[in-house]
Amino acid sequence: MNNVLIVVEKVKKMCYYNLVWKVGGTVNNELANTIRSKVDIVDIIGERIPLVAKGKNFFGVCPFHDDTNPSMSVSRDKQIYTCFSCHATGNVFTFLMNYEHMDFKEVLKYLGDKVGIDTGKIQIKKKTTKYDKLYEAYQFALKYYQNNLNSNLGKTAKKYLKDRDISDEIIKEFEIGLSLESKDDLTKLLESKSYDLVMLNRIGLSSETHDIYNDRIMFPLYDITGKVVGFSGRIYKDNGQNKYLNTKETEIFKKGEMLYHYHIAKEECRKNNTVIVMEGFMDVIRASTIGIKNTIALMGTALTKDQMQLIKRLAHTIILCLDGDNPGVHATLSIGEQFQKEGIETKVIALPNPEDPDSFIRKNGEERFKNLVEAALNFTDFKMQKLKENVDFRSDEEKANYINKVIEETVKIEDEIRREVILKRLAKEFDIGYNTLEMRMNRLLMNKEEKQESQIIKPKTTIKKDKYQKAFEQIIYFMLNNDWIITQVEKERLIFPTEGMRATCTEIIYYYKQYGMINVADFYTYVQDKANILEFLNKVLAGSYKETTNKEELLEYFKVIREYSEKQEIKRLTNLMKKEVDPIEQAKIVEKIRKLRLGDN
Repeated sequence: MNNVLIVVEKVKKMCYYNLVWKVGGTVNNELANTIRSKVDIVDIIGERIPLVAKGKNFFGVCPFHDDTNPSMSVSRDKQIYTCFSCHATGNVFTFLMNYEHMDFKEVLKYLGDKVGIDTGKIQIKKKTTKYDKLYEAYQFALKYYQNNLNSNLGKTAKKYLKDRDISDEIIKEFEIGLSLESKDDLTKLLESKSYDLVMLNRIGLSSETHDIYNDRIMFPLYDITGKVVGFSGRIYKDNGQNKYLNTKETEIFKKGEMLYHYHIAKEECRKNNTVIVMEGFMDVIRASTIGIKNTIALMGTALTKDQMQLIKRLAHTIILCLDGDNPGVHATLSIGEQFQKEGIETKVIALPNPEDPDSFIRKNGEERFKNLVEAALNFTDFKMQKLKENVDFRSDEEKANYINKVIEETVKIEDEIRREVILKRLAKEFDIGYNTLEMRMNRLLMNKEEKQESQIIKPKTTIKKDKYQKAFEQIIYFMLNNDWIITQVEKERLIFPTEGMRATCTEIIYYYKQYGMINVADFYTYVQDKANILEFLNKVLAGSYKETTNKEELLEYFKVIREYSEKQEIKRLTNLMKKEVDPIEQAKIVEKIRKLRLGDN
């Protein structure tokens, strides 16, 4: 008998290690658990999403659905995260796998390197995609352009850049290059390297048999992961051509899904908890020359929904620093409104017309621009300043319109003290009774609240859980958080109603026997490839359950579960009796049902 048990345990261990191999290749579970125990999930997620401490947990905007209010909770105690809206749940490994689109081994290597654990034995197979050849072509073109700029043929272009205060260090940092006057050098070179001409035409490096870019300073454009997906070519000689020539939209270059400098700026933004949004790549490059690295560029004045989601990931505070001309001001107002609707703190650096960040820094210097960053206006204050422009205050009608617009903007402010300050300033400036202004504001506030109530989307109908389902899920939750309950459940030999529940309970018991303890974050890694368990585990972890219990209360839960089992057995026997034709067998079934109802079983 003992030999049979040994074989069973060996089979269980083989199944367990097969799971770990399946998820992490040759990585053993001890290594995974060691790495996980050395990192703090709050730090890792906090590097990617702004988190705010509330009680024991930290909260942030969930990156896995279109979230406006912080609905993701991150627990430092349990080392897991849970979104109460979309129910995304997991540990530090699953977060990075889903957020960074990494596989398990890549995550282990990344975190292992971060905490100084040797992960040299982890072999990561290079991923291949249908776009690899396209990325390779752009990378080849990038090196070609860089070599041109650093050769004798690039002397004039390099002088032009230096005259514009672009140093060799900046040229290297932003991988700036040069396309040559020759009409087809790059195309011929790429063809000689087995790149298909049809593909080169499709991705905007060539037009028929000619190069798209000729005699331009080349600025590479990157996707959010840092891959080169396009170029912007700038003239540096007065030849009557358009100043900039940008790559057309392709399979890998979609303007509305990218933000210039994002892959570099994200770390700086998280450190500063602030991101500065600019219009063009030259603004970002210029800011970098004076040490301001937490900058991104829209590559225009429009903000798409995809870009909004990317920016929200970077920091709590957004500073808009668009051009000072009329289109730039219009874009600042429009984009600022979009961020305000998302509940994001938004500030504005108001540049004089017609300056942009590049020209302003070059004319006025580092200190003056940094002072503007420090003194960035609250977006509402900026908007009120703009409302005041071109108002003829000699006209009572225009004056009243202006005051009404200011009050409408004030209503959008949540801070009651700021509201009062603005109203008092208006009352003093225009010699109007404070009470009159306050009454107007209160009416608008009431209208706002009524409108919000009418627009509230009714939550989706959720399936109501009966006391039995609640009891089953509570027991599993207890098991995940209290070692001693695992032993009690095993002794009780409870029968769970669904495959997911049964499998989860079995795996918790086995895991506890293997390691002598239960840790939710490590258990999550252990069941990573078991879909039915993960589905049920996510549901339980996203629910609201008691953390601890005592033996008396636990027995009450067991009683409810036994009651459920008895009801199910009575139901089964009743159906069986209906089909039974033999009176004697029917009588036996009736007797079994009677005993179950009396609790005599």
